[in-house]
Amino acid sequence: MGPVLAGVAQLLALMAALALVYVPLGTYMARVYSSDRHWRVERWIYKGIGANPDAEMRWAAYLRGVLAFSAAGVLFLYLLQRLQGSLPGSLGFSSIEPAQAFNTAASFVTNTNWQSYSGEQAMGHVVQTAGLAVQNFVSAAVGMAVAVALVRGFARSRTGELGNFWADLVRGTVRVLVPVAAVAAVVLVACGALQNFSGIHEVGQFMGGSQAWNGGAVASQEAIKELGTNGGGYFNANSAHPFENPTPFTNLFEIFLILVIPLSLTRTFGVMVGSVKQGYAILATMVTIWAGFTALMMWTEFAHHGPALQAAGGAMEGKEARFGVGASSIFAVSTTLTSTGAVDSFHSSFTGLGGGITMLGMMLGEIAPGGVGSGLYGMLIMAIIAVFIAGLMVGRTPEYLGKKIGSREIKLAACYILITPALVLVFTSASLALPTPPHSMLNSGAHGFSEVLYAFTSASNNNGSAFAGLNANTDWFNTTTGLAMLLGRFLPMIFVLALAGSLAGQRPVPATAGTLRTEKPLFSGLLVGAILIVTGLTYFPALALGPLAEGLA
Repeated sequence: MGPVLAGVAQLLALMAALALVYVPLGTYMARVYSSDRHWRVERWIYKGIGANPDAEMRWAAYLRGVLAFSAAGVLFLYLLQRLQGSLPGSLGFSSIEPAQAFNTAASFVTNTNWQSYSGEQAMGHVVQTAGLAVQNFVSAAVGMAVAVALVRGFARSRTGELGNFWADLVRGTVRVLVPVAAVAAVVLVACGALQNFSGIHEVGQFMGGSQAWNGGAVASQEAIKELGTNGGGYFNANSAHPFENPTPFTNLFEIFLILVIPLSLTRTFGVMVGSVKQGYAILATMVTIWAGFTALMMWTEFAHHGPALQAAGGAMEGKEARFGVGASSIFAVSTTLTSTGAVDSFHSSFTGLGGGITMLGMMLGEIAPGGVGSGLYGMLIMAIIAVFIAGLMVGRTPEYLGKKIGSREIKLAACYILITPALVLVFTSASLALPTPPHSMLNSGAHGFSEVLYAFTSASNNNGSAFAGLNANTDWFNTTTGLAMLLGRFLPMIFVLALAGSLAGQRPVPATAGTLRTEKPLFSGLLVGAILIVTGLTYFPALALGPLAEGLA
């Protein structure tokens, strides 16, 4: 079987597996967030944190819960890193420096998992398991909770209540993320991923020196890093490392974990609003963009320009020979169209156009299918923009799911869309204009510009992957990317929850002959166009200076 055919076969197998679990998982999550019963372990958690899970919250109270919980997470993780040198299980590693500790705390709490450190050379067992792995669970649960709050805004009427943040947080963690991640970890261990708490030991002599590795709870962290669209690796090589990703099967399985919850949440959305067809319309939009980007990435990376690429069967620089071009392309698109950021190859080594595709995937807002929770609410924001555009075309007040999209709603949606591009372009401009930050660039010219643009695109969109040529472990980049991650995560949530409260307070509008049928393929096509034009073209000048210039050179 040739490499192109092998890549297509893996893509089809992946899509079949996702289709198999779509209905049961999506329906199950809808029941989780709609249930009025509490498991015993959940009642213990509520009692421990002093929360009343049955108390309904308006959007401002829900937001306060999100911000308070996340702020506590940042503080705890920061202190854990600063105290690492005094903790047991530190493997002899010293405490993390303040700027890097801030950056890492912001990174994992915001579901970004940007890493300006080498995991196996910096973080001990306590920080990895009690700090980073825990945030992999709860940061994903926060994103799911905000998405469910927005769905309730569409489903409810004449009330400002959106549910209870603490109940949504705990249920998403206990009933969805923990059990699925546990099963996934067992699969990874069975396939050869590492899972222990051993210390540092030498594994052999190489070129006159010794090679040392430390063990760790790798498989369990790998499972939730992919399932929760987190992305932070136990090792610096991330999912290209054989301890994290041993075989071509585990590589495909990890891509499945990345995509399964974001895609299945569209079914959850459809069930909760009382129309599964609406969920299928959103799903179709996500799959169309994801499949299109994957096909484009395979084409760019399989292109045979010159004898070296012909002999390798594609652009193999920076790619694992275990996986090849096809699987690496699927992984790269999946991890950048979600907020995962895990890598099984180095995106900086992709062709110029291939690197541009990874950047554009993040620039769309990572909504196809996007991060756990964040992908769904980002796509619903774009759906509001699409029906607004359609309303302008026919001179009719736009409606979506029986709710009028008035000036307040469209202003909130517009603010959501503008936040991330502003962060990306302002921080990138500042980094290139100041005298010191460009010293972190390994390359000059278009690729050097792409390194910086990629960094802030990744941070602001809460992705976490990077072009490897940039040295981000400086005070400037640790501080600015940390701020970009925090602002890129929580400012959009403010607008999402305010929009949810506004929608929940409306009276439902009955459908008429002039109502746009948002469950039809026509709307999915309109939504794809709105995403590519409204968000994608915002970055065109920056892309033209970086990956497009490099790819066309």
